[in-house]
Amino acid sequence: MKHKQYLPLTFSLAAIGLLFTGCATEVKQADPKASQVINASQISPQEWAQAADKLINSLLSSGVLDRAPQLPSIMGVSRIINNTQQQVDTDSLVKKLRVALNQTGKVITTTTIGLGGKAEDPLAKEAAEYNAAMSGEKASVTMPYWTLSGKLLEDRVVSGKNTQVTYTFQLSLTQVKTGLAQWEGEEQISKVATRPGVSW
Repeated sequence: MKHKQYLPLTFSLAAIGLLFTGCATEVKQADPKASQVINASQISPQEWAQAADKLINSLLSSGVLDRAPQLPSIMGVSRIINNTQQQVDTDSLVKKLRVALNQTGKVITTTTIGLGGKAEDPLAKEAAEYNAAMSGEKASVTMPYWTLSGKLLEDRVVSGKNTQVTYTFQLSLTQVKTGLAQWEGEEQISKVATRPGVSW
């Protein structure tokens, strides 16, 4: 009668460790305009923030904010729509945009008007309505001259062991009175994940 042979536990754990180590994904940043696939997968919050900075700089350098009849003009910042497979703190990105815009002195962002009639700062809206009621005046809301909206997009291309992922951050500036886009910009971050074969 043959007896079954069992591998030592330490050997089995070592083999499993090598298996998972061999399957690790190599990650690095790539040029979104490069024709050749390089390496990466996820995008960090810092990279989204850097893309936001570049978009704000592009908006300011365009000079479009200076065309408002009165400076600083009022701007409403919409929520950023995340159409990627990644969890992104879009509220943090909106806050970064608001801080950067307010610091320019060209615009003042409103927190009492938002998408679907919901204020970003409900307390500020309630306080304004309370003050108006106490003074016997009708509550008035200053309408924004501009609105800024954004989207996060993701595009994947698979080639053999390589998966190239291009993330796009888009912003659109709209003049409320006309409903026409006065400026649009986008920043791309392209990455490639390379899946190595199992080494024994």
